[in-house]
Amino acid sequence: MSKVLIIGAGGVGRVVVHKCAQRNDIFREIVLASRTKSKCDSIAAEIKQIKVATAKVDADNVPELVALIRKEQPQLVINVALPYQDLTIMDACLETSVDYLDTANYEPLDTAKFEYSWQWAYQDRFKEKGIMALLGSGFDPGVTNVYTALAAKNYLDEIEEIDIIDANAGDHGQAFATNFNPEINIREVTATCRHWENGEFVESSPLSTKRVFDFPEGIGPLNVYRLYHEEMESLVKHFPSINKAQFWMTFSDNYLKHLEVLQNVGMTRIDEVEFQGQKIVPIQFLKALLPDPGTLGKTTKGKTCIGVIARGKKDGVRKQVYIYNICDHEQCYAETNSQGVSYTTGVPAVTGAIMMLTKQWHAPGVWNMEQFDPEPFLDEVGPLGLPHVVVEGEWPEL
Repeated sequence: MSKVLIIGAGGVGRVVVHKCAQRNDIFREIVLASRTKSKCDSIAAEIKQIKVATAKVDADNVPELVALIRKEQPQLVINVALPYQDLTIMDACLETSVDYLDTANYEPLDTAKFEYSWQWAYQDRFKEKGIMALLGSGFDPGVTNVYTALAAKNYLDEIEEIDIIDANAGDHGQAFATNFNPEINIREVTATCRHWENGEFVESSPLSTKRVFDFPEGIGPLNVYRLYHEEMESLVKHFPSINKAQFWMTFSDNYLKHLEVLQNVGMTRIDEVEFQGQKIVPIQFLKALLPDPGTLGKTTKGKTCIGVIARGKKDGVRKQVYIYNICDHEQCYAETNSQGVSYTTGVPAVTGAIMMLTKQWHAPGVWNMEQFDPEPFLDEVGPLGLPHVVVEGEWPEL
């Protein structure tokens, strides 16, 4: 049994604590830390299976992180803080020789740019220290990478195309709100779109490509929009046979209308502006005005559906496989006091931690999810709350 330090007390952090506590056969001790200790204390009070210790830490401050890690001596640091803080937490893990896991790749605060280069650059240092970093152990990225690896292992001799399709078919009842950190969500959605085609990334305007996809199990047809998502970068690297990779996400007309207005008036800007003698970043001010995603669980109804369509050849015959999960918002809230978007990120983070702590996935260096055997992960993540469905044969192509 192991001790883990969880950094971040938002909606995903809440799910991670709940699910670690459910697996107290593996997680002997849990420490939850964030900049605001009262948030940690609130989450800890919800847990009945095991005592959760709490701490205050500034995840931008490497010496503070190092001091906390040395004090608590965890076997693993689970980073569910902001993507801006990935590198400082990795630096602290290097200094203390402790394994590291996150759910989203690093991005600099002043540039809306998503890529793994900064974290992949830690490969030699982590290897020399004999410690492991598992990157992107959420759903997308994360489970989508594992689904792709499963398609390559069991269903296709060679993957030629992938479509990653993410639907939140839920309704939170708010005029406008985001399902995870508003600043990260809006930066992601408004960034230049890139998809992989014929050996290179091709750029297009954000949300300029729309299709209709008929989602399974009663969700039905919804508009999906193409945007860039980080798992494509690692998937085309580790599966070089892929000649086309696209990521698609659903957005309601209401969400897009509000987003357009906010962009037009400058509220999504990430650079500083002067306001009444002070420097403020408009998108950070907007974040303060919008509902906290962690509070949306009580009112959110409906389902999520996230999956991968992989196409290629099996025994010389063209074949397609669709691997997906459906998650119910209300069931997630009943179990963890969080809505489905937090749940679908938090459960894979805990599963990745189980893989590392039980040494089913463990090797020094920096790794993406698809680089390991997908089946042990799927054997754990299903019972933990996110089972998958495999549909072979034809499916409407995007």
